[in-house]
Amino acid sequence: MNTTWASVFEHPDTDPSADRTVIDRAGQRTLLVPVADQADAPRVAKELVEREGVSLIELCGGFATATVAAVIAEVGDRVAVGHVTYSVDAIRPAAAYAEQFTD
Repeated sequence: MNTTWASVFEHPDTDPSADRTVIDRAGQRTLLVPVADQADAPRVAKELVEREGVSLIELCGGFATATVAAVIAEVGDRVAVGHVTYSVDAIRPAAAYAEQFTD
């Protein structure tokens, strides 16, 4: 059985079509797909489902809850959407990391 899933994460100045990484082994195809801005994630997710046949999308833990909801709304119930979360002991380091990107 061949399956395709994608991991979507935010990375500045990237093109989700050109800058992706593909791992294709033993019937499993994995796409690592950057988006330049979280706001692009719903559109990119829809394209992944429609053009790449993705059956599972994992979203980076740094994505806001509103972004996750927008992705889910865009792809509907066609695919599973996961959202990485952080354990309690990782909250402070995750917040410190995020502070680097706050204006």
